[in-house]
Amino acid sequence: MGRETYDVNGKVVLVTGAARGIGLEAARRLHARGASVALVGLEPDELQARAAELGDRAAAFHADVTDWDELEAAVDGAVQRFGGIDVCIANAGVANVGTIGGMAIEDFERVIEVNLLGVWRTIRTALPHVVQRQGYVLPVSSMSAVMHLPLMGPYTMAKAGVEAFADALRMEVAHTGTKVGVAYFSFIDTDMVRDSFAHPAAEASRKGSPKFLTKPIPLARAGDAIERGVLGRRRTTYAPGWSGAVIALRGVLQPLIERGMLARPQDGIAAIEAAQAAEAQADGAPTGTHVDARYAREPGEKGELPRVG
Repeated sequence: MGRETYDVNGKVVLVTGAARGIGLEAARRLHARGASVALVGLEPDELQARAAELGDRAAAFHADVTDWDELEAAVDGAVQRFGGIDVCIANAGVANVGTIGGMAIEDFERVIEVNLLGVWRTIRTALPHVVQRQGYVLPVSSMSAVMHLPLMGPYTMAKAGVEAFADALRMEVAHTGTKVGVAYFSFIDTDMVRDSFAHPAAEASRKGSPKFLTKPIPLARAGDAIERGVLGRRRTTYAPGWSGAVIALRGVLQPLIERGMLARPQDGIAAIEAAQAAEAQADGAPTGTHVDARYAREPGEKGELPRVG
């Protein structure tokens, strides 16, 4: 894999969003290399089943990353079970699609709450343990932090914040010997991504973007990138391969993306806005606060929206 300088054999890795997808893939790979893994997430049955599959060096901890008490209990549980934490992978995330003006307020803010503040809470809770062992912190951002596409406003906002947060943290803990990276992924081929792509807003966004940017990549390639990042304690890790060039050229690419989008007919976005307004009025809600029912939740309800990488 190249640049492997960090032996995870005997180390302890805590992963959020570990019941499935990128989080589970990362846990499986690092467990196979001898690490003990703490699987943290919202699906207790799935977490327990996956921990049982991995064996004695795996344990499941139920926690919502929007809840300080649950996160602290999960981190404390991992420390009690395994003796400490060497690597923290802050992976839990949700997504929503739609226009900023038409998306339900609670759904917009839920994405920020989970994807940005959830990363902050996870890392802040685990950080003293990781620093004690001069370990590695890897928040999962996204290529959405680099390429800002329409209809993904809250997701892009959150993932750009994750990138900036990691950059600041890296400098703050450097003197301790602790390393901080950032993982960037395009769309990953999972059930959740396929579901989100079925949303008409997502289809409109994809039509305005180059196909290579929006074509889902196999989950294994995201796993490869996580593995590279941890084993090399890298500053950045990403998939697919073209992501590195996009990250480096972001200042040039974003204006080109905007020019391409604005040159296309905006009928799709206008239709989505009209549908959102019509649904909101039919439900008796103020225009601009409604969202597709598949992404809605009752006040106070916890749970994850589809993840898109």
